[in-house]
Amino acid sequence: MAALHADLAETYNKVANLCRQKLWHQLTLTILPFVSNPANLRTTSEGINSFLALYDKVVTTVDKKLNSLSLARVASSVADSLIASDGTAAKAVLENLLTQSVRLGAPATLYVESKLHLLILNLLEQSGGELEKSQLQTIKDSLKSNKSKLQEMNVDTSTTMVYSSHYECAMKYRKAVGPPEAFFQEALAYLNYTPIDQMDSPHDFAMDLSLAALTGDRVFHFGQVVMTPILNYLEGTSESWLMEFMHAMVKGDVVIFNKLSEKYAAQIQLQPALVHRAAAVKEKITLLALVNMVFQRASAERTLTFDEVAERIHIHLDQVELVVMRALSLGLVEGSIDQVSQTVEVTWVMPRTLTQDQVKDMSSRIGEWAVKVSKTADYMGERTPALFA
Repeated sequence: MAALHADLAETYNKVANLCRQKLWHQLTLTILPFVSNPANLRTTSEGINSFLALYDKVVTTVDKKLNSLSLARVASSVADSLIASDGTAAKAVLENLLTQSVRLGAPATLYVESKLHLLILNLLEQSGGELEKSQLQTIKDSLKSNKSKLQEMNVDTSTTMVYSSHYECAMKYRKAVGPPEAFFQEALAYLNYTPIDQMDSPHDFAMDLSLAALTGDRVFHFGQVVMTPILNYLEGTSESWLMEFMHAMVKGDVVIFNKLSEKYAAQIQLQPALVHRAAAVKEKITLLALVNMVFQRASAERTLTFDEVAERIHIHLDQVELVVMRALSLGLVEGSIDQVSQTVEVTWVMPRTLTQDQVKDMSSRIGEWAVKVSKTADYMGERTPALFA
């Protein structure tokens, strides 16, 4: 291998020396980043994938000496390098490693299982075919079983990648079978455990996450997405309009939403999910407008008239009661409706991740509240002596 690929001779000679010296940890630290970089991939004189040759001739001969999770990561990288040319061989690398699950231990086994199912889903997407129901059921059962195992594991720097691989697979599965709200939850978990610079395509991930947030049933926590850097990967691209919709949703701004809908009508038509769920998306911005209206009110000023609601969220007066009832049924707000006085008394509004502007607004209101409390205390202090005179 060193003679055939002179540009990589230094690495291959280093691998050989580390094997002779039985420095297994250093060997892992050399091979793992090497096979994780597609630029190092070559073809041997026998026409074999060079990563696979290295794995078969070196890694598998000393695999019992290597850290299980590191071995699993090497196998996954080798399998990934085979996807484009030989999907069967790619699956075989991970399937063969799983036969040693007892020795590998729970974290490494869970990691390999997740990567195997992810590979199968990627091959499906690559071929444009459909998975059989039995295959989908196998993946679904594995995800369910592995999720319970994850709950028994301790999250630390060594196991974060296990969580990441599980949620990446779960996210891919939900992208294939739906529904969008399930994809959204899995994608948020994946984002939580995966550095953005380690994602294969942050742009595609940001696009899929945005579409799921907009179309997913009962997905109202847009701040969870907007406050992460992931949406920045849409900026300057042909999908940057999704960023604008996400920010409009966070603000609950119906006017901006309607303007964006007109401005980007052509782009929306190219997204089947947005076309098919247009009514649900429209309802969502209306409900978020109500939530933001309540949130911006002081806690002592949350009795809203029907007229105020209609004007703020841009609906007809006779629709106000239906919208409020919908918000109550979804648990976005709590309170009561007075049909006689045509008012809504809100006692609670859903907690959510705040944008910087919303944090500033809340800080300002807390400051105003503190001033009122201080004045009340001063007033009571002045009155106390008179009461006991």
